[in-house]
Amino acid sequence: MARTLDEWLDWQSSQHPRTIELGLERMHEMLARLPVQRPHGPVIVVAGTNGKGSVAAYVEALLAEGGRRVGTYTSPHLVRYNERVRVAGVPVSDETLCAAFATIEEVRQGLALTFFEYGTLAAFVAFTAAKLDAWVLEIGLGGRLDAVNAIDSDAAIVVSIGLDHTEWLGPDEESIGREKAGVFRAGRPAVLGGRHLPASVRDTAVAIGARPVVLGEQFDALHEPGQAGFTFSFGRSLSLRLPDPALAGEIQRDNAAAALAAVAELGLLPAPDAIARALTSVRLAGRFERHTDARGVEWVLDVAHNPPAARNLAANLTRASGRTTTYALVGILADKDARSIAHELSGCFAGYVGLDLDGERGRSAAALAPLIGTAFGDALGGVATVAEGMALLAARARDGERIVVFGSFHVVGPALEWLRLYLAATPTDRP
Repeated sequence: MARTLDEWLDWQSSQHPRTIELGLERMHEMLARLPVQRPHGPVIVVAGTNGKGSVAAYVEALLAEGGRRVGTYTSPHLVRYNERVRVAGVPVSDETLCAAFATIEEVRQGLALTFFEYGTLAAFVAFTAAKLDAWVLEIGLGGRLDAVNAIDSDAAIVVSIGLDHTEWLGPDEESIGREKAGVFRAGRPAVLGGRHLPASVRDTAVAIGARPVVLGEQFDALHEPGQAGFTFSFGRSLSLRLPDPALAGEIQRDNAAAALAAVAELGLLPAPDAIARALTSVRLAGRFERHTDARGVEWVLDVAHNPPAARNLAANLTRASGRTTTYALVGILADKDARSIAHELSGCFAGYVGLDLDGERGRSAAALAPLIGTAFGDALGGVATVAEGMALLAARARDGERIVVFGSFHVVGPALEWLRLYLAATPTDRP
């Protein structure tokens, strides 16, 4: 029976008893059955607690500027599932995904797959059919046992390590770093793209037999305070003066440098003007995404959902100061460290609206409130839906004020849909 994409996704959600089940055995079994073939060129894998999406987007743009057709797999999505699988920069169609899922089902033979494994296999099937020049693959959770890691990479990047998903990856940064460094491969570049990575990342790369390429050692992003742009240095012979990336935040220079280092290690770095185009063309929805409505209220959407990401959000809000008052709409899943997130953003908001998040990982606004305390200013109420929270704050905010929506992809995705309608509507038709 033919299924729509939504029907496939609903069905897949019920096929494994656990939402998350790390391990590569099922993936290796399925890859042996499926018509999956590596691309003509390299596979680059990106892992880390934060920054994976940015680095993957930079790698994709750099390879595309070099004339290559690239398949990029990322997760989660904000609005449409198709966002996870891009071919030549464009999300694949429902028909492509449904065909890939049907191919998987033909050979699955009753093997229980997780939702993420279905999606990962579908991306590999779709990329194979598209006969691409390169794949850029973002790790979903961890690294060593993540479904994406079933494919050997030609270069791998670990961009950051922070305390997140501790129930699966370990209780401290050393343990988490060890798991994420499991994406490295013997004899191949292992790009360490963070300035404060735990020792376990390099130690694991060395133990695997990979070739460490380290930010601050083999490559760097050098920035003069008060000056625009940065200098990318690679080895002893390459030094390029480049414009700042389009994505907001000082950390984006390091993220761009990590992508540049991986591409350079593979000998695929395009010309300097093409590099500049790549860095300044990247756009990622929900990453300090800013809009101003007709009344002069600024809206900021950010998928900050753990303490390091919250710290970056706070820094970006400080740099983008000038608003008289800032309010927040926030929803944080139960497996996230809400207290530490509140600590990182303490003092950034005059008031906040808490949001109920449903599902097995959900947390209610009432449960969130005592964890936040007074860090986000006055509690302006709790709401059951993103639309309610957006409408409540839209009615409250005035010209010169700002509304920040953050805490989870489950918050920012629906908020982006609501905001697009709000900004496009006439005042009398607004939700």
